[in-house]
Amino acid sequence: MVPSVILAAFVLVLPVELPDKTLFATLVLATRFPALPVFVGVGTAFGLQVAIAVTAGSLLSLLPEALVTGVVAVLFLVGAVLLWRSATSAPDEDATAQTRENTSFLRAAAISFGVLFAAEWGDLSQLATAGLAARYDEPVSVFLGAWAALLVVSGLAAFLGRRLADRLPVAMIRRVAAVLFLVFAVIAIVETVRTLTA
Repeated sequence: MVPSVILAAFVLVLPVELPDKTLFATLVLATRFPALPVFVGVGTAFGLQVAIAVTAGSLLSLLPEALVTGVVAVLFLVGAVLLWRSATSAPDEDATAQTRENTSFLRAAAISFGVLFAAEWGDLSQLATAGLAARYDEPVSVFLGAWAALLVVSGLAAFLGRRLADRLPVAMIRRVAAVLFLVFAVIAIVETVRTLTA
């Protein structure tokens, strides 16, 4: 494990997920079910999604280095553009005022897992995680950093609930995340050029 890679993954994934649909899905689930089973289900779904993204990124790293850094640059550039463009869009307002359902722990966790596992496919955090796994040869470190960031976001959503969503400056968080993506894209472009000219 490399602490700097864990930190890089954490710092990149956290701001991407704060204004994301998965945060709001977790908020909605937390209004229907108790916080702990929601957190367990969502955290498990995130763990599986991160493992899939790290595996995909690690497979990318088997390709020639210039191709890998080029693909990583494209992934981060696409992420930066999508985040910047979404900075002005408001989050979907779901019916969060529903009363909590009387459901078993296992059922609430399973529903939370299913909702988040389905919602997370092709998400920006998956792109970022795959890109980091391809860029660094440290899949465990990338997994730990990305999953930790996702657990922080899901914990905030599950345990702090709606109060958190009302206070988040969503546009600013998305713009900061877009800038982070752009920085990683520039680094990957520089590495691609350096590899091609070496």
